[in-house]
This record gives sequence, structure tokens and C-alpha cells, in this order.
Amino acid sequence: MKNLLVTGGAGFIGSNFINYILKNRDDVFIVNLDNLTYAGNLENLKACELHKNYKFIKGDICSRELVDEIFGKYNIKHVINFAAESHVDRSILGSEIFFTTNVIGTNVLLEAARRYEVERFLQISTDEVYGSLGPEGLFTESTPLSPNSPYSSSKASADLMALSFHHTYGLPVVITRCSNNYGPYQFPEKLIPLMIINSLNDKKLPVYGDGLNVRDWIYVVDHNRAAELVWEKGTPGEVYNVGAEQEMNNIEIIKLILSYLGKSEKLIEYMKDRPGHDRRYAIDASRIKNELAWKPEYKFEDAIKETIDWYLNNKPWWENIISGDYRDYYRNMYEKFYKH
Repeated sequence: MKNLLVTGGAGFIGSNFINYILKNRDDVFIVNLDNLTYAGNLENLKACELHKNYKFIKGDICSRELVDEIFGKYNIKHVINFAAESHVDRSILGSEIFFTTNVIGTNVLLEAARRYEVERFLQISTDEVYGSLGPEGLFTESTPLSPNSPYSSSKASADLMALSFHHTYGLPVVITRCSNNYGPYQFPEKLIPLMIINSLNDKKLPVYGDGLNVRDWIYVVDHNRAAELVWEKGTPGEVYNVGAEQEMNNIEIIKLILSYLGKSEKLIEYMKDRPGHDRRYAIDASRIKNELAWKPEYKFEDAIKETIDWYLNNKPWWENIISGDYRDYYRNMYEKFYKH
């Protein structure tokens, strides 16, 4: 049995990963440590609540005492760190929590992993640490780090610290840097769920700038498979880019969603671009493909329809979210930027 600590496991990507592992394997015992901040939702994990190989603990990765207790009590030998403040817009509004969670919290986990001699530590990162691309080219693992937002700079800091623990202490650290994820259980501040839910409610769809910012999109299920492979088979001290080679600009995605839902493009509302908005991300995932035989299974055109259908069929899940504090955040973030 592999005793695995998953941090941030009640969030979008983390909960999808836990559901995936417990559905497909019986040799992994998962301790899920999540502080249940605004984006953490235990409803994402209802299928796991009574699973014999699952334990949830509410808590902060910055708490050294709690983290140390978990490592000792559950004999943790594997760590996958999904826990992070992760939304660029929020980091622009206030950066301190991003550096507290993403940098200090990662340090707490690394120190505990070193003391308890873990067998593998997977740091889940982002392609945003590389900065912005021009119209051509791809991010490789050797692309210099050039983060442009408080969020991405905090993730780059955590990456460098994790690698330093490998080089200094021999801690078996591996890092994944993934492109933009989408799929079930994504909090509706991110582009795709925001546009789906607003379209369903006939609300305006706020689009930054000209809407031509490009991202490389990956279905969260494909990311789960990549994370599992890197966790178990990746080379310690190495970074693996994870991308599906499916570049789409924001306005293309929005129009596709509107078309699928039979809604008018008149719902689109262009607004002032956000500060430091990176123009294009695109991933070269040849390393993980060549070394670990991973490849994405989902095409964007199919997976986006599955995603839209999930939100159509799980209305109570997102209605509970948008009825609360999220409304105040949404109003503060977007309404002041509308072009008149």
C-alpha cells in the first residue's frame, strides 16, 4: 500500500485526481489535506467519503504542527502538492496569500518530506511560470522562468525551492507544469465554467481585451493520468511539461460554448484587459510523451461538450457556489472593468 498525502484535494484538479485514483486503484491510501478555502468543495468527493482507502483532514499546509502530525500518524511516503492559491485575477487584487500558501506552505511540506524520508514528492505547477510567448514557439522544460503575475511568481518560487531540496538534500522531487485545465468541478471564476454558467443564466460574458489571448487546453482527466505517471515513474529532479497541443483563443471557446447552448453572441461583453495579461501559452510535452509514454486521449471539441453537459446536469453544485461570497468577488473583479 502506498500512503499518499494529497494536498488541496478538495479543489478542482485535486478532487478529480483523488476520484480518478480511488476509482482505478486499490493499492493507494490517500490522506487529503485541504483548508476548504473558497474553491475547496467536499461535494467534489462524495464518491470517496466512505472509501476504505481515503481520509480527509481539514487544515492548512502552512501549519507545521499539523503537517508533521499527519506524516507521522499515517506514515506518509508519497506527496502530491496540488494545494495553491491559483487564480491570476485574485493575485492581482491581493498577493500576500499567494506567497503564504504557495511558497511557505510548499516549504513546510518539503521540510516534513525531508524529515520523514518520503519516496516521492510531486509538485504540481503551471506553464504560467514561463511567462508569455509570441505568435510562434513552445515552452520546453528548459525555457527560462519569467513569471508575470503574483500568482505565477509564487509558483515559480515554489518550483525552485522544490528543486533545491532535491539538489541539496537528495529529496526525490519531480515537477509537472501543466497547461490550462478544464472539466467537472472547476470553480466558476475560471474562463470555461464562468462562460458556461453565465450563458445558462443569460448573463453577460466578460471578455478581457480583444479575446485573442491563446492558451493550450487540456482535459483534467488527461492531466490526472500524466500526474500519476510522473508521480510513480518520473526522474527525480526533473520537470515535465504537460499539454495537449490544443491551442485555442478565449473568444473561440466562448463562441463554441454559446453555439452549443444555443445562446446569442450578443451576451459577449468586452472589457478592459487585466494588468500584465500574458498573450499566449503553448506547451512542448515531448519529454513526458517520450520518457513515460503519455499522450492525451481527449480532443478539445469532444471534452468541452462533456464539460458543458456536466454543468448542465449538475446545476445544484454550481448554484450553491454562485449564491454566496463568490457574487461579491465577481462584482468587484469584473463589473468595474466593463467598457461603456
